[in-house]
Amino acid sequence: MSDIKQLMQQLGQQARAASRIMAAADTRIKNAALLAIIDAIHEARQVLIEENRKDMAIGRAKGLDAAMLDRLELTPKRIDGMIEGLRQVADLADPIGEVGEMRYMPSGIQVGRMRVPLGVIGIIYESRPNVTVEAASLCLKSGNATILRGGSEAIHSNTAIAACITRGLVKAGLPENAVQVVGTTDRAAVTELITMPQFVDVIVPRGGKGLIERISKDAKVPVIKHLDGICHVYIDDGADPAKAFNIAMNAKTHRYGVCNAMETLLVAESSMEVLPQLAAAYAEAGVELRGCERTCQMLPGIKPAVEADWSTEYLAPILAIKIVSGINEAILHINTYGSQHTDSIVTEDYARGRRFLREVDSSSVMINASTRFADGFEYGLGAEIGISTDKIHARGPVGLEGLTSRKYIVLGDGHVRS
Repeated sequence: MSDIKQLMQQLGQQARAASRIMAAADTRIKNAALLAIIDAIHEARQVLIEENRKDMAIGRAKGLDAAMLDRLELTPKRIDGMIEGLRQVADLADPIGEVGEMRYMPSGIQVGRMRVPLGVIGIIYESRPNVTVEAASLCLKSGNATILRGGSEAIHSNTAIAACITRGLVKAGLPENAVQVVGTTDRAAVTELITMPQFVDVIVPRGGKGLIERISKDAKVPVIKHLDGICHVYIDDGADPAKAFNIAMNAKTHRYGVCNAMETLLVAESSMEVLPQLAAAYAEAGVELRGCERTCQMLPGIKPAVEADWSTEYLAPILAIKIVSGINEAILHINTYGSQHTDSIVTEDYARGRRFLREVDSSSVMINASTRFADGFEYGLGAEIGISTDKIHARGPVGLEGLTSRKYIVLGDGHVRS
């Protein structure tokens, strides 16, 4: 047996044993662990920044692109965000043990459903060391054990964060193996992790399309995933110009290297007058525009869009713009080229807004709001483990409930089946 296989088998065995303890842990102890992790992160702030600087320096030397470096950087503000996420998760209601849908059957038994942990969750992600805390906190609160495999570019940051998590678990009296960070950067560790159904119950990949496609193809464990974040904002007939401008700017320029950033702007032909103002603001922000034929006629000098632009997740200051006849064409375009992630309509028409909600087939659909709100933190989940565009089990930002299952429970009093 190879060293990597042996390492991953050991991590799997330890996680499985820890998952049984976590499933039985009460809310008070789990919350105590989360608060202890907050204290540990507070104390280790300078260490976390220093370790992250090592990763940033190595990343620049390796030529990582701007979007990847942005995700990798651990700023004081992002550390504050990690702490706030932990605090919010601690404040959330514990879903484990929740019983619902109890009903009496003609036989006299009562049948209902109880929410239970999934067990062991393997999480594979690139850059973004804050994911280590988000994933650990959600798995911990939902009574799961987790094996975290971050990207090699964030190994120093993730190791330092993992030490804080371990200190918090131990202080609260929970098994330190409830959260394990894979210490090797060898890619063979990922292959082992996704092919250990005896130890791992579900895999959550977070990263680029190539990573997620490979994991989905090779995994022998169920996968919660999304491949692309091709998000749209549609400016409807009669939309409020100020709302349209603010939403379209925020959805694109708030952050570029994130999956809920707008990649295509659709504009009803009756609302085209907003485009020159938007184009000027985008130019000032350094955003490259690629437009359909009518957009290019209205905004001379921008780059003509090609077919591939409508189905590209740029993760960069690039935006495709298309002028459409109205809501029918907008919905058709989104359902044809979108990735079922997040799409928004800017409208003053209640009926058209309701229709957009019904007919756009995405995990988050919005009226008069920036796509940047498609986030577990903003949805009140405290943190998210990822955004799922699957339609089975979990869809949209995956928080506590997305990391649980429900089993049937039956209450009887000596009942036998006749």
